[in-house]
Amino acid sequence: MERILSLNHFRFLMVLIFTGIFFILTLVLTGITVASIWHGFAGDTDLVEAFIKAINTAVVALATFELGLVVHKEYRSDETHVIVVLRRTLPRFISIVCIALALEGLLMVIKYSQLEMAGNLFYPVAIIVSAALLLAALGVFLRLSDGVDDNRFDPGVPERVTAEGSAAARGEPEVAMPQPAPR
Repeated sequence: MERILSLNHFRFLMVLIFTGIFFILTLVLTGITVASIWHGFAGDTDLVEAFIKAINTAVVALATFELGLVVHKEYRSDETHVIVVLRRTLPRFISIVCIALALEGLLMVIKYSQLEMAGNLFYPVAIIVSAALLLAALGVFLRLSDGVDDNRFDPGVPERVTAEGSAAARGEPEVAMPQPAPR
């Protein structure tokens, strides 16, 4: 019993440490974003280049912030089924990563086209294609794990509550359906 308590305390401590690290990194990246925009307006760097760098850094900061939220929310819970946890957390994080990859690819296309480096365009195209494949893989995962929900793995919850559209799931009283008369 003491071992279980010590593992839970250790897990809680690690969640706090990693959440703090991710949130501190988010603040640092946000500061770098603001500094990049400031240098662009001050004339230290090209304004367009400063905004491109700021957008890249802001998207990474958003992904880091989202990862910190996921660690804080999901790893503090006592949920043991990994598919349930993944179905809740993975779509938000993967969508932010896909947005970051797509933006990076598009910004590289713009940058290479401005510098007349058309021979290097296969790099940003590969990034954009990988973002599309990652999004498609997320869709396949969500589709294949569609029947998995929180109550399915809890033996104390009746099966009728697991249906999302059921009256019991909405908190409404169940109404018995009239049965046809036998012939």
